[in-house]
Amino acid sequence: QVQLVESGGGLVQAGGSLRLSCAASGSIRSIRVMGWYRQAPGKQRDLVATVTNAYSSYYADSVKGRFTISRDDAKNTVYLQMSSLKPEDTAVYYCNADVLMSQGTFDTAWGQGTQVTVSS
Repeated sequence: QVQLVESGGGLVQAGGSLRLSCAASGSIRSIRVMGWYRQAPGKQRDLVATVTNAYSSYYADSVKGRFTISRDDAKNTVYLQMSSLKPEDTAVYYCNADVLMSQGTFDTAWGQGTQVTVSS
């Protein structure tokens, strides 16, 4: 199994920045896609950004130009640099990874979530 551990959430004022990190561990051969999702209270979990093992990235329209996703394959870690934060970015942010395991099987893992709160 794969374990994902997130860090970097917190409270920030509108217009500020935060950087989230998510490290994967386990019997990992490679990670195909890593991404971030978020869930605000009373709402569904939405995709924020993804990055593939070819370093192709995707962003939700709501974060384009403000958030940047990146990955460090040597550390099995994905980052989300968030800038120009808005109160509507407030949510629990979850890391997700689509992993090829050492034994040749695939696993999809979720992190435990990290709270991001943006005050106005």
